[in-house]
Amino acid sequence: MKAATINELKQELQNTPPAKITELCLRLARFKKENKELLTYLLFEAHDTTAYIENVKAEMDAQFEEMNKSNAYFMKKTLRKILRTANKYSRYSGLAQVEIELLIYFCTRMKELNAYIKSSTVLTNIYNNQLKKITKTVSSLHEDLQYDYLREINKL
Repeated sequence: MKAATINELKQELQNTPPAKITELCLRLARFKKENKELLTYLLFEAHDTTAYIENVKAEMDAQFEEMNKSNAYFMKKTLRKILRTANKYSRYSGLAQVEIELLIYFCTRMKELNAYIKSSTVLTNIYNNQLKKITKTVSSLHEDLQYDYLREINKL
């Protein structure tokens, strides 16, 4: 079965009655956790991005607290998991500012693991790659926002 293009889906959805669209959305949410999470974001959290960012930061904090710091390998695995979480939630919002805020927070929390980072090149590379990603995303923003975020990046 070949999937329809976005344009074809858009045209079909415009011709579909609202009750049928509701039914389709609920059916989509039933099949995949990410669809349900995206629908939750769009319906309940999209209007308040600051609260959304704080909720994601709280989830990231919980993951940082559970981190096994006995070995660089376990730390790397946990950090990658936290990054996947941050990237997933920033993708839901689709806003560059949310992505930057979450990645800056990730780097700030990672910097607290300073002794561990210096001893492992893998952890250093994770940190440096996120800084590059933040810098690249900041360059696409308005100049005023760039200035504010660049000040935060320089602290890192």
